[in-house]
Amino acid sequence: MSEPTGLRARKKERTRDAIGDAAVSLFLERGFDRVSVNDIAAAAEVSKPTLFRYFPTKEDLVLHRFADHQGEAARVVRDREPGIEPVTALHRHFRAGLDRYDPVTGLNDHPEVVAFHRLVFTTPSLAGRLTQYRLEDEEALAKALGEGLRARLRAAQVLAVQRVLARTNWQRIADGRAARDVHPEAVADADQAFDQLR
Repeated sequence: MSEPTGLRARKKERTRDAIGDAAVSLFLERGFDRVSVNDIAAAAEVSKPTLFRYFPTKEDLVLHRFADHQGEAARVVRDREPGIEPVTALHRHFRAGLDRYDPVTGLNDHPEVVAFHRLVFTTPSLAGRLTQYRLEDEEALAKALGEGLRARLRAAQVLAVQRVLARTNWQRIADGRAARDVHPEAVADADQAFDQLR
């Protein structure tokens, strides 16, 4: 009984990936506003209702790539080692992302990643939807940090710092610099920013 369920889940995941990949590919090629949901459904070889079962909005077709990081800061705080302060755990996590050239840090110069970030940052409806993701992350992080105004302020500060650092790194890459060349500056900026948070 578990095998059919497992197969069904894998098939759904493959369908979701195919739709998302087709959408991002078309958006990068033509621009977000020049691609219709019908275009995406045709490219992914699914019906429009099937597409909307997986992605409720057109913006979600792009931003699903951020879903892997949804709630990440809250998880880092909850899963930190005993005796480690939350901001220290978040700093270490961000630094590890820089060392891996994780796209979420903005420090990744793969042409598709740079183009994807450009698409997100320059399309108003995508930037607006991304703000909603960030507000949800902020709420989750605040809960992980504690209760009250202090926790909410700390969560907002941490996520603002991460957003500014990532955007700064991406801009350096978008200006034509290699990620390896930007890395030392990105690390120094992260150290300074998290030190100020403390």
